[in-house]
Amino acid sequence: MRLIASPKWGTMASKYLDGSMVPRAVKREWDQRSEPRLEAASETAILQIRGRKLTVPVANVSRSGAMVILSLIPHIGETISIRLAGGPPLPGRVCWVRGGRIGISFAAPVE
Repeated sequence: MRLIASPKWGTMASKYLDGSMVPRAVKREWDQRSEPRLEAASETAILQIRGRKLTVPVANVSRSGAMVILSLIPHIGETISIRLAGGPPLPGRVCWVRGGRIGISFAAPVE
């Protein structure tokens, strides 16, 4: 958390992490994912973030989230909306940021 200054609220803690890298002390020895991912290297999605709509490449997708390629560095915990393959917009949150890619956790699993 970081402190931010607001004329209305004074100094307070930001509710989002700033997207900075948090180094991992130990390298992962196994895949910790709870469900399979579908590779989607040729797919794109419409990502709505900070009032902007961006077309982004999708690296993979699962029932509970997706990994997209994004040059913008969002805050961890930031609320987004993503539209995959012409489907309805799916609300979600940024759960990690690393090397030009972000992990998105959907608000509810998709079928």
